[in-house]
Amino acid sequence: MSVGIPDLRGIKENITVLWNEEQHVFESGSNLHGILDSGVNAEVGVNQGISGYSFKMNILMNGSKNLSFVPLGKETGVELVSQWPNPSFEGAFLPNKRTVSADGFKSSWKVLNLNRNFPQQWIGDNIKFGASAFGVDLLLPVDQYQKSMRSAKYATLFIGLTFMIFFFVEVKNKKRIHPFQYILVGLALCVFYTLLISLSEHINFNLAYVAASLGVISIITAYSRSIFRSGALMYTMMTFLIALYAFMFVIIRSQDFALLIGSLALFIVLGAVMYLSKNIDWYENVEEKLEMGEI
Repeated sequence: MSVGIPDLRGIKENITVLWNEEQHVFESGSNLHGILDSGVNAEVGVNQGISGYSFKMNILMNGSKNLSFVPLGKETGVELVSQWPNPSFEGAFLPNKRTVSADGFKSSWKVLNLNRNFPQQWIGDNIKFGASAFGVDLLLPVDQYQKSMRSAKYATLFIGLTFMIFFFVEVKNKKRIHPFQYILVGLALCVFYTLLISLSEHINFNLAYVAASLGVISIITAYSRSIFRSGALMYTMMTFLIALYAFMFVIIRSQDFALLIGSLALFIVLGAVMYLSKNIDWYENVEEKLEMGEI
């Protein structure tokens, strides 16, 4: 009897199998080279006078991230029960039944020999068993570094949206903004991500996000006051930044609906930009210069 284990370093205790009520000890090596490259094996009794065999074993391991099964029987039934709350069912067959909650998951498979592409008996090692494997990946929940990485992936979009607001204020209110001022605002937006990562290594991620976002919002809002020289425009910029960072927080906290939320929000933002820019005369200065003969 052979059991495939890709990384044998994860085994914590000796493995025994109860084969038709007789206990056997596993030895290292799969003894099925070309089929199972790494694993353990045990010599068990096989008698032609016995019509069936039952076995039971416990394996205590560290570091497992995936558990897969190959349907070698004429009918393969698998039932998995785990306290892991973030499973990802992978492979050639999905569970017939599954229940996932914060307390863990339950899943069951039923695979017939007709569902796979190799016979019940074979000679040689040319059969690709992995193509019929199925099982579950134990996904890690979104941790502080994953959340920071997800927020960094939106950096270009969020910096561009902030610049766009400055641009609309410049066009609609006839406020001249120097390129150097755009650069300073962009640098302040970039500092947010370094603050977020460094703070989250020492305090809770949510607190780190609030502290980093408040710091960046405060410095940009104060700087926009000197650029716009208008309290109303300053508060408009502050409101926009608060909404922007609140929206980012919702996205990076979501594990299942991040793409849907992001797509809907981008659609709304695009519609708002089209609405705000519909009355802008983009060639106004060009026409004035043409009338004055400068062009």
